[in-house]
Amino acid sequence: MSINIDKVRSIIGDIAGMIEEKKQYLSDLDQAIGDGDHGFNMARGFEVVMQKLKEAPGADIGDVLKTTAMALISNVGGASGPLYGSLFLKAAGLAKGLTEIDLAGFVPIFKEGILGVQARGKAELGDKTMIDVLLPALESLEKDSAAGLSGKEAFANAEKIAASCMEKTKDILAKKGRASYLGERSIGHIDPGATSSYLMISIINKALA
Repeated sequence: MSINIDKVRSIIGDIAGMIEEKKQYLSDLDQAIGDGDHGFNMARGFEVVMQKLKEAPGADIGDVLKTTAMALISNVGGASGPLYGSLFLKAAGLAKGLTEIDLAGFVPIFKEGILGVQARGKAELGDKTMIDVLLPALESLEKDSAAGLSGKEAFANAEKIAASCMEKTKDILAKKGRASYLGERSIGHIDPGATSSYLMISIINKALA
């Protein structure tokens, strides 16, 4: 795996397309345990992302990720904007100056982004949030990178784990966000943030495959 800045822009465009396609589904998931607007908010945010990247494509991968972050922070309502914005913004810091990354380079960038999400949202594994998908996917990528697997192989494994962990959020009691107000009634519903995180990982895997 080695992707250049053009491929990064392409992947973000594919993520935007997937979020637009799934915006009703994501909002339906959110309707059950939240405000009911996760998908539509995310779709609006990524629409702005694509506009901003068209206006300023960026000189390196860090620029692309920072532009994405700022557009999400400014245009996605609720908790999703600050959380996903933090992911992309923290990742942008490590990606500054890079025009190409491989799996070994991606792992610390992804980890930094996830640490940004946790710093912002204070969520841990098992709280029924996007962290329940992101952390296991990171651990899988770290393990496969250390074992010398290719980026293609590593992301195929990470997507499978992300999908499984997304489904498992159905059985978790929500401890963060609006869903936590429901108590036991939050059980039985897949977390919308975990779902959008899975979709992003699936898009990266598809791009590499």
